[in-house]
Amino acid sequence: MKTKSAEKMKTSFLSLIVALLFTLSSYANHITGGEISYTLVSQAGGNYTYAVTLKLFRDATSATSLDPSVNIAIYSKANNALIWTSPAGGIAMTTSMILTATPGPCIINPPTVSYHVGLYNFNVTLPGSPSGYIISYARCCRIAGITNISPPSSNFGVTYAGEIPGNLLESTGPANNSARFLGIDTVIICAGYPFTYNFGATDADGDILTYQFCEGYNNTGGTVPNPPAPPPYNPLSYNSPYSGGSPMGVGVTINTSNGLITGNAPSAGIYVVTVCVKEWRNGQLLATQRKDLQIKVADCDVATVTLEPAGYINCNNLTMTFSNLSPSSLINNYFWDFGDLATLADTSRLAAPTYTYPDTGIYTIKVVANRNQPCSDSTTAQVKVYPGFFPDFDVTGMCMNVPIQFTDRTTAAYGNVNFWRYDFGVASMSSDTSRQRNPQYTYATVGSYTAEFIVGSTKGCRDTIYKTVTVIDKPPILMAFRDTLICNVDTVQLNATGSGAISWTPNYNILNSTSVIPSVFPKTTTVYTVEFNDNGCRNTDSVRVRVITRVNLTASNDTSICANDPVQLSANTDGLQYAWSPDPTLSNPTILNPIATPAVTTTYQITSRIGGCTATENVIITVLPKPTVNAGNDVDICYNSTTQLNAQTNGTAFTWSNASSLSDASVLNPVAAPKVTTSYVLTATDLSSGCPKPSYDTVIVTVLPKVNAFAGNDTVIIANLPLQLKATGGINYQWAPATGLNNPNIQGPIAMLDGNPEYVTYLVTVTDRAGCFDTASITIRVYKTGPEIFVPTGFTPNGDGRNDVFRPIYVGMKTIDYFQVYNRWGGLIYSHKIDDGQGWDGTVKGLKQNTGTFIWMVRATDIIGNVHFKKGTVMLMR
Repeated sequence: MKTKSAEKMKTSFLSLIVALLFTLSSYANHITGGEISYTLVSQAGGNYTYAVTLKLFRDATSATSLDPSVNIAIYSKANNALIWTSPAGGIAMTTSMILTATPGPCIINPPTVSYHVGLYNFNVTLPGSPSGYIISYARCCRIAGITNISPPSSNFGVTYAGEIPGNLLESTGPANNSARFLGIDTVIICAGYPFTYNFGATDADGDILTYQFCEGYNNTGGTVPNPPAPPPYNPLSYNSPYSGGSPMGVGVTINTSNGLITGNAPSAGIYVVTVCVKEWRNGQLLATQRKDLQIKVADCDVATVTLEPAGYINCNNLTMTFSNLSPSSLINNYFWDFGDLATLADTSRLAAPTYTYPDTGIYTIKVVANRNQPCSDSTTAQVKVYPGFFPDFDVTGMCMNVPIQFTDRTTAAYGNVNFWRYDFGVASMSSDTSRQRNPQYTYATVGSYTAEFIVGSTKGCRDTIYKTVTVIDKPPILMAFRDTLICNVDTVQLNATGSGAISWTPNYNILNSTSVIPSVFPKTTTVYTVEFNDNGCRNTDSVRVRVITRVNLTASNDTSICANDPVQLSANTDGLQYAWSPDPTLSNPTILNPIATPAVTTTYQITSRIGGCTATENVIITVLPKPTVNAGNDVDICYNSTTQLNAQTNGTAFTWSNASSLSDASVLNPVAAPKVTTSYVLTATDLSSGCPKPSYDTVIVTVLPKVNAFAGNDTVIIANLPLQLKATGGINYQWAPATGLNNPNIQGPIAMLDGNPEYVTYLVTVTDRAGCFDTASITIRVYKTGPEIFVPTGFTPNGDGRNDVFRPIYVGMKTIDYFQVYNRWGGLIYSHKIDDGQGWDGTVKGLKQNTGTFIWMVRATDIIGNVHFKKGTVMLMR
């Protein structure tokens, strides 16, 4: 059961939520900028009265109105103590106005730039102070959707501050009127296009004013703090790549002398831009005033033309290409005048024209967009043409802690080189630069540095080049060798490569001791040291020259080898060059261990040399003969036949391989009976010659394939009609008997038979290239009738070898057009076109057919060209 107290608490809590929601709604995001300024009204003794103005900007599209009153606080700069706060109820707004930027017809998709501006005025009297004061105003919240700050701008409040100077540095400090910003606050800016925004100010005291981008301030004191929080103030958090010093990106800058913001606009969005104007009096910084504004950049299109603000210069050739830096869909045409006063043909209507100037000089180029049309725009730029400018510089020296010389080698065909700037590439330093033409720089550590050289001329040419400077601790020395051996009668040339002055020590038997290639002729082993001195950067290295009076040489022992065997010679020596002779039988006569293959006993000599000192040694290689062996000539034999081998050798012992197919492997002439082609190797030795190695020879017995004679299939012919016979299996053929044959000694004779007798059998003997033979026969039945096709009326495919196949018998037929079998439904189940003894076996696709009647058709052409056609039925019986 709820009590009355609980019900009352619930009602109070709901009322608090409603009030809070109403408060947040009242303080919706609408603040778009602000600034504080003041004017000195009067001075009485040590007191100063100022008329202060807070100027607030509100987005005119917002439903939230400007506050009818504001809270202001003034703090001491000495200790941030609160000095003054606005009275109860705040300071009322005295003036309200609307600033609206109305674009012309030559902008597509312009942004809505409209502000309500509120002015809050009050007077305050403050005693003179050595340090001065800060006037402060704070509130929530900035307009939503700001691009260059994070987190979302709705979480950011605003703090605007003005500075009243003290008299610590400038005795007249407190008697000051603040700088007042004068720029137009409604400017149309299109993304990617050049723009100008004036943040310039004026100062009633005539103080010198300078300008810079600075960080905007956040508000951490609540929705409407009273009083605003004391300094220091928290800066806004900017999204990369933006910052307080670069609020619209690197393409947008501010003129430090007049506060003019210029550049190419960034992408579409809303950008917080804060500008600080500094007041200088008598060379001292007096005070800093701030203006904070959210600037809108739209994705719009403007009919405008822009050329390089600094103009154009060509120091390479006479040809230049131009283009509008602000292309627009509103531009229909271009007209260019290249400023060449010597001709009227120096014009173009291209969007990006190229023009070649006739001579060097300065020209004024003009471009007009939409000439003689609405939304026309034009601009000019200066063009300087001075080709023949080639930047270059040399670097001399390479050691750390020793000055390295940089020398300008730039040439200019026109004007004089008058600008130099070197950056010596030390990343950790900003002072490693020089504007001298030929400076020196001393690197403190070894490493590789990229030196930048910017050079310019009196004609405005300017270019930048880079070179890598490698800094080491001492100059490198490259020695051709560090140890050598000479004879005591010889001279050797040393060789060292490096930079700087060179000297060799000791000064003992040496010529040209200040040369990189001196000659030395010591009589005892000596170490020569070389020193390179590159402007005080020194390095040394050495070479040892060992001196001998004789060459040491030992060759391998004499040896014996079997004929045609290789042998490796060898020697030990301290010589530098050596050679063997005679060299025709050596693999390489200039190495210590060549391979020798002498055919006869040979004496090899090696000569080893160190300059004028030589030594020789001999090695005798005795060649021992191997036994001679001849296995005989290769031979071909018939299948399943034999042959006798005939070999010769002077060896004292011999043997045959593949002895299983030889009659006797221990004789020189065994009978070979191989079943397949076989290689027989005869191995012979002769220990009496002193060579233990055997000799080999091989005879190959080739077994020819078995002759398979074939005379053709038995056949039936018509009497007195020719029959072409054709045997296969060899290369020679002999038919018997010769009855009826036109030639019994050829492969394919023609037979002409009269039917007496009715059957004739021919036997053909077939031989191959070795005379191997085989026989075959063919039986011919002769009908004394005309050409005919005989077809049986039934068959029994039961596999007993009798009447298993249904096929016609062709007599006197030259070609078979077809033989076909159909089932009783008219389906083709068998077809054949050759008289090769084949026929239907009573199956269809491997399946046996049941007993029944089948239809057949056959057509053939006889040897005289007549066509024979028959059809009928056949009974299959199982």
